[in-house]
Amino acid sequence: MAENPQRKLPQLVMKKDDLTNLPPLVLPKDYSIRCFKPGDEFAWENIIKDAFNYEEVSFKNSISSKKEFIPERVLFICHNDVPVGTATAWYDPKWGEMTGYLHMVGVIKKHTGKGLGFYVSLAALHRMASEGRKSAVLETDDFRIPAIKTYLKLGFSPLIVHENQVERWNLIMKLLKIKG
Repeated sequence: MAENPQRKLPQLVMKKDDLTNLPPLVLPKDYSIRCFKPGDEFAWENIIKDAFNYEEVSFKNSISSKKEFIPERVLFICHNDVPVGTATAWYDPKWGEMTGYLHMVGVIKKHTGKGLGFYVSLAALHRMASEGRKSAVLETDDFRIPAIKTYLKLGFSPLIVHENQVERWNLIMKLLKIKG
């Protein structure tokens, strides 16, 4: 997985403080949500490569070899039963026991612009809540404006973890025409 030259460090962090009262998951016609099953590795890799413009990515190295891996945490949004997007309801102890980590959200380009990132992320938040998590965090990049817009719609807010992020968030909010 090659490093993106547009990436500024540290990555931006967003937090959703409360996973209670999540909206119901109502999907568009011909779409469904399901969790990972054996054989989905290739579908996950193809989605992530397409969504992130990665040349190479390994489900094993990124997800299944980690001790936090549980198949039910890796979600797919499917169009007519074919996976077209993914999000992972991850857990990383560095964020605290009660906090879930929204990880590896991606939708193949052919299906973008339909709100699918919102739906698969919402499904991941529901999964976190079902595990007893009370809040959620995610890390993202400044140039992922459509994703940031989705995360804001889901109720995430910027969490400043480095002094250089105040200006970065101000630029993003200005671009999104959101008053800070």
